[in-house]
Amino acid sequence: MNTDVEFHIRQNYPWNKLPANVKQSLGNSQREYEKYVLLYSIRHQLRFRNNLVRHVRKDERKYYEELLKYSRDHLMLYPYHLSDIMVKGLRVTPFSYYIGIMEDIMNSEKSYDSLPNFTAADCLRLLGIGRNQYIDLMNQCRSSKKFFRRKSARDLLPAKPVEISVEPWWVAQTGYITEDDIRICSTAEKKAIDKMIDSGPQLAGSMEYNVVLSLYNRGFIYLDVPISDDSCISVPPLEGFVMNRVQGDYFETLLYKIFVSIDEQTNVAELANVLEIDLDLVKNAVSMYCRLGFAVKKGTVFNSEQLHPTWKNAPSVNRLKSTMDPQKMLLSWEQGSPVMEGGSSATDTDTTSLEDQADTASVSSLSIPAAPTKRIAFLFDSTLTAFLMMGNLSPNLKSHAVTMFEVGKLSDETLDSFLAELEKVESTAEGEAQRYFDHALTLKNTILFLRYNKELTQDQGPDIPNIGFPLDMLRCESLLGLDQATCSRVLNKNYKLLVSMAPLSNEIRPISSCTPQHIGPAIPEVSSIWFKLYLYHVTGQGPPSLLLSKGSRLRKLPDIFQVYDRLLITSWGHDPGVVPTSNVLTMLNDALTHSAVLIQGHGMHGHGETVHIPFPFDEEDLKAEFSYSNMCTHKSLQKLKEHVDLKHQCGYITMLNANNRHRRRPSDSTECRDTFFQGDTHLGGGLDTNGSTESFELVTEENNGDGSKVKTDTLNAEDEWVPLELCFGMPLFSSELNRKVCRKIASHKLCCNESLQELLHSSRKLSLKVLSFVQSFQDTVQPSDMDTGVSNPLSQPPAESGVPLPALNLLFKDGQLKEWSGRAPPPLDISALQKDQPT
Repeated sequence: MNTDVEFHIRQNYPWNKLPANVKQSLGNSQREYEKYVLLYSIRHQLRFRNNLVRHVRKDERKYYEELLKYSRDHLMLYPYHLSDIMVKGLRVTPFSYYIGIMEDIMNSEKSYDSLPNFTAADCLRLLGIGRNQYIDLMNQCRSSKKFFRRKSARDLLPAKPVEISVEPWWVAQTGYITEDDIRICSTAEKKAIDKMIDSGPQLAGSMEYNVVLSLYNRGFIYLDVPISDDSCISVPPLEGFVMNRVQGDYFETLLYKIFVSIDEQTNVAELANVLEIDLDLVKNAVSMYCRLGFAVKKGTVFNSEQLHPTWKNAPSVNRLKSTMDPQKMLLSWEQGSPVMEGGSSATDTDTTSLEDQADTASVSSLSIPAAPTKRIAFLFDSTLTAFLMMGNLSPNLKSHAVTMFEVGKLSDETLDSFLAELEKVESTAEGEAQRYFDHALTLKNTILFLRYNKELTQDQGPDIPNIGFPLDMLRCESLLGLDQATCSRVLNKNYKLLVSMAPLSNEIRPISSCTPQHIGPAIPEVSSIWFKLYLYHVTGQGPPSLLLSKGSRLRKLPDIFQVYDRLLITSWGHDPGVVPTSNVLTMLNDALTHSAVLIQGHGMHGHGETVHIPFPFDEEDLKAEFSYSNMCTHKSLQKLKEHVDLKHQCGYITMLNANNRHRRRPSDSTECRDTFFQGDTHLGGGLDTNGSTESFELVTEENNGDGSKVKTDTLNAEDEWVPLELCFGMPLFSSELNRKVCRKIASHKLCCNESLQELLHSSRKLSLKVLSFVQSFQDTVQPSDMDTGVSNPLSQPPAESGVPLPALNLLFKDGQLKEWSGRAPPPLDISALQKDQPT
């Protein structure tokens, strides 16, 4: 649907008030507009009254029946915001709605994964049906067909809801109750119903606990979860979240947007203002979090004097304990951690279980002074969450990893429990699992360094206590779900500084931010293949590199790569991998059909050797001679400092020695090693674009951190080493490299205001230089292709959206960057392009 049309429907514009251009886009057809109004209203579960749809569809009941059918067919969440209509008018309760959905997918023999994440979580809460239970039901259903005892799916599904968790501050309202219903009610239930009919909706906590549950289970009442403008919520580690699939409907999209944006200090009205989303929609979303138990309401939510005595012995689900009877727990994903049937949790001030309050203290209660309003944000990508989910690192770490992935955020208030879980991770493991353990341990050290570190904030004013800054962890992909302006407002409101992990996967687009300042890639181009070529262009050094545009085809491997035993191959928007030269041609031509590809020489005798040099450089190291343990004096890096600010950023530069004739085999060494791909710097491992490891090999190398290894004169030769890549941010793949970068951040005072101001200016300069460099290779493109740099309608992958694809085949060789035509000598020399002036 056209975004202009959607906007005018949302603003309730009738046909006669539509602008001429919008009418034209609809073919000047009022009937077409009315069709869109109805479709939009049903998709967005809009109330009939006070919306444009009431002028289009006259029959209110029929409209709600269509809305309910669409929601059920598309497996959407029950429209709790329309409960008064659905329960009182149509007599469809959440339980009967989800029973209908479950019956539909069982009759269609669909897998459990067909349920969207939030819908599956609500089914688990109300029906008690998780993945394992669904598989069991499907097996029963199929076996009954074989033995002529055919049972319908409905016969196998529960007859009433499981016992749900109800908070005392929720509001009970009467549903559709007949005289026959009243006859079967107990005296206490009749009294409660009479009170709701006479006096209106009642707080659940003011009524007898068992009566509330009994009336709810029969569908005689429904429960509202009230959220006010000044309500604040916190999101503890997720329990009971079902990781199936994303549906993409309006409400699910909204839930994920608010997940990554919300914090404990921002109330609902402020959040709606920052996100520029209708306040009622934000309230609906926050209400849904509390209903599902994924968030808890902060502040005084219920007066203990009003609490009915029966609530004091009512079971309270403390999500942070996870101490329920294993027999009552359900698996939400295969081989996953157990999750609770109950949906909601006790809030910090909930009086549901007074005797348990000492045990249920939230991890958000930190034993530190009042925190500053602004925080540091550590940006990570999904590969880190994948590592934390894989390989049973510690018993309860998965719930935090699920939160990092699904919510997209771990706030400072939950980091204590996260660090406690990381403490339990062992330091050694076998085989590939060692990478997961290493990342977990290095992540723990990174959090401890950035969080409340007084060393980082020594320039605070005299009136401000120096306790450092709190730390939030944010997933880049979740932030990218927000539009750029909204993302900027959220970041500026909450954060003083952004710090990225390094390297971020090439499969995502990094966050661009001038304010707050960002220790990481300034713009997406700085995290792309273009920046490698820029690095080689300004230093005049680098491995032989050939960037082929999409659609190119090689009949033979270019001569410059014939001397190499291993090549480093990077498909556009994917992480690189090392491949043997012998079988590379077929794979290259296959990759070139859907992507631009960078080919680089890596090793002449097996794998090349890579060394990571952390920056900013120390003055003492710059005064010393070049050596294997001190490469920051390399001539290419001295030249690089004139073009890239290495003083106010942190990260590492990877140096490559392709002629590694004397390198020991990894199996010969008993010393500590770092494993990463291209000297394994990236998390993704050596995978091709299809995720296959058939053509790629992982590079395992010795730790280069201590400088204690004895190398021959050949290996110490400065000319044998060339820069391979530069990554901004904090590395997590090597604990030694991470430790060095942390030390440099503190010693060079990168987080002080003066340094951050310099970083702001240098990041802008670097961005302009890199963009100018990239644009210089797009000049030969037709005007219609300027936006993407390629005329093919198959646009670049989402990871590099906005980063131009190469319009020319480019070759870096002998210190010069040239256009490559596939013949020698190249016809056009581009190395004379304006070289950047020193900063």
